[in-house]
This record gives sequence, structure tokens and C-alpha cells, in this order.
Amino acid sequence: MIIDGAEFGSITIDGRTYLHDVLIRLSGKVEKRKKKLSKKLYGTSHIMSLEEAEFVYEKGCSLLVVGTGQDGNLRLSPEAAEFFAGKGCKVIDAPTPGAITLFNESQGGRIGLFHVTC
Repeated sequence: MIIDGAEFGSITIDGRTYLHDVLIRLSGKVEKRKKKLSKKLYGTSHIMSLEEAEFVYEKGCSLLVVGTGQDGNLRLSPEAAEFFAGKGCKVIDAPTPGAITLFNESQGGRIGLFHVTC
């Protein structure tokens, strides 16, 4: 699985372009991000809630790479950050272009969540 790149509003993974935020599972399966789990609590999808964190996490995940958007606007809530730490899952976040590089270079039990706009 290789993330080819991203532009504002899209991300291309293994030659397929997605026009929405994505979650890449341990298996490599690409899913649409369930940002409504966070938006219903915060009124924005720019803060990851505990409920979304619980959905994102999978047993065996040791690394979560978060693409925070082209301008870096997405962040984890304190509760989400604490949840991942409690699971022994390191979180690395960076604006999406840099996070793509980090994801492509990482190996092992990794999950990726990429915000494709701001």
C-alpha cells in the first residue's frame, strides 16, 4: 500500500483517488473517515473525539499516523490522545503532505487517518 499523494480535497492511494477523508486500516483497507462521530460532539470534524478514536483503533496497532489536513487543522482531543496512549499506540500527526511520507516510510502495525482539506 502506497499513498501516491494528496491535493486539497483529495488523496490518491495505490492509484485510486478519494475525494473525502480516509482511514487506512491495518489490513490496508481504505474506508471513509467517520467524522460525524466527532462533529456531533464538537460541531466540527477538526477535533477527533474519544468515540472516533475508539472506532479508529484496532488491536495490534502500534502507530497511528494522522494527516491533519493541508493547513494542519485536525487535532486529537485530550481524551482521544489519552485513549491511544493507554493502548500503547504512538500517534504521529503532521500536515497531510508530510504525514503521507511518514506513513509510506513506516512499517508494521500502522493505521492512517488523513484529512484532505484544511
